[in-house]
Amino acid sequence: MSLTTKVCPVVLRPNGKSPEVLAFEHPLAGHQLIKGTIESDESAEQAAIREFAEESGINDAEVLSHLGTWRYNENSPFWIFVLLQVPHELPETWSHFCTDDGGHIFRFFWHKISEPTPATSWHPIFSEALTFIQQAIRKLPVE
Repeated sequence: MSLTTKVCPVVLRPNGKSPEVLAFEHPLAGHQLIKGTIESDESAEQAAIREFAEESGINDAEVLSHLGTWRYNENSPFWIFVLLQVPHELPETWSHFCTDDGGHIFRFFWHKISEPTPATSWHPIFSEALTFIQQAIRKLPVE
């Protein structure tokens, strides 16, 4: 696995016909999805659980399935999307102090996947990643 391969843990919750995905507001970089680098000694699943815990403060997530691999453009790293579940209900919003990059407080919220992402608050790479997630979850088996 390349050192530049990223993992993007995805947590969804139902909301009518359009599920919501867990996202956060970075104090310097706007609205984002959780993502991070897969370390050389870990699988994508292990990295997804680790990154999710580091960035959200939630330590009991479990892997449900892979949603696929995506790349923003030919010069960007591959992202592996891993669908996680948490065995309890998550709040509407919460804040978590993440120690990455000298420490930041991330404010978590739910974003309806079918809603557009305003360019003023979402970087285009995350808007495209949300489109990938939306397409990937349409392919999941219905329970």
